[in-house]
Amino acid sequence: MREEIVYPELSYKLVGTAFKVYNSLGFGCRELYMQRAYAKELSTEGIIFIREKEIKLIYDGQEIGKYRLDFIVDNKVIVELKVVPIVKNIHIRQVLEYLNATKFKLAILIYFTSNGVVYKRVVNPNI
Repeated sequence: MREEIVYPELSYKLVGTAFKVYNSLGFGCRELYMQRAYAKELSTEGIIFIREKEIKLIYDGQEIGKYRLDFIVDNKVIVELKVVPIVKNIHIRQVLEYLNATKFKLAILIYFTSNGVVYKRVVNPNI
């Protein structure tokens, strides 16, 4: 049985925006600059987002740490941008932690690599 894609239209727009940024800036810019360009494109597209949102990690009623998410889009999708030469599994674990902390259903990892844009949709296994 085939699983339904979570937020297909929004996901398509978010990934497409990454390609637009990469096609303009290419590989090698700092992650911060890629984030700024991505934010500008999201605004141009009229997509609602929060940038660098701080999320508290709560254990037994107490804050034990904080996460800083690159983007929360439409209050339901986490987008994390990485400028790396290769894709690493540690980033998937990172967004799984974010998904658990926020109770969101979907995160999209977007990698700006020397070979182009690579993206990974990560669905919260606990929802």
